[in-house]
Formats: sequence, structure tokens, C-alpha cells
Amino acid sequence: MTKKLEELKDDEGNLISPILAKGVKNYLIDIDGTICDDIPNEEPERMLTAKVYPDALITLNRWYDEGHNICFFTSRTEEHREYTEIWLKKHGFKYHSILMGKPRGGNYHWIDNHLVKATRYRGKFTDLIEKEVKIQVFDDGKHED
Repeated sequence: MTKKLEELKDDEGNLISPILAKGVKNYLIDIDGTICDDIPNEEPERMLTAKVYPDALITLNRWYDEGHNICFFTSRTEEHREYTEIWLKKHGFKYHSILMGKPRGGNYHWIDNHLVKATRYRGKFTDLIEKEVKIQVFDDGKHED
């Protein structure tokens, strides 16, 4: 069950974008090459037979059961939605939504007014750990030492 969003207002009392309740995360998860075999859009017939990555299934379903929001964000197109939903159901993935049409090619740089964290999939789903890394940010005039 998804926890409620917290309503926020700016200094003038106008509603602004809400935030999730403390501890709840919005997970945006790729499909091809992340939770299953890497299938290009040019070979949609393979989408129904893609091999599932078991550690992805276990981890994502646990996150769902913990109350986090699971959204698949894929480069598959709308014409692949039915195959995608059939495959996810067949393998028992729990999720809240699917966003189709993610730009292809990688090298993503997400800009948002909310905090964004990114985790590159490198062949294994595990619990997330904290790690210090360098990132690119906007120059807001505030520099940390």
C-alpha cells in the first residue's frame, strides 16, 4: 500500500509539489538488461520469452511489500506495453506503474526540483548501500568544503 503524500505550501500559501512520507521511495526501474535479458525494441517477439533476473524479482517485490512505489521506466514503446505487462505478470513482478518511451542510449542526466538518486545496475540486485561519489550539480553559489 502506498503511503500518502505530504501536502506542501510555499511562503504565499500556494500548493506546491508534494513529497512522499518519510522513508518511502519512488523507484524508477529499467526493464531490458536490468530485470531481464536485454531485448531491443527491434525484436519485440523476444520480449515474451526474456529470462527474468531472479534477484531483481525478489528485491523489487520486497520493496513493493515495504510500501515503496515501483515504477518501470522503459525505452520500450507504447506498442510494446501489452507484451511488457504480460511478461511482468507471468513472472510475478509487483508494481504500481509503467512509463514507456524512455529515451534510448543511456547517459541520462535527470534534472528535477526533488532529490534524485541514481543507481547503475551492474548485474546484481542487492540491498542498497551508502557510497560517496562525485556528481554534477547546478552552481547555486553555495560551495561545500
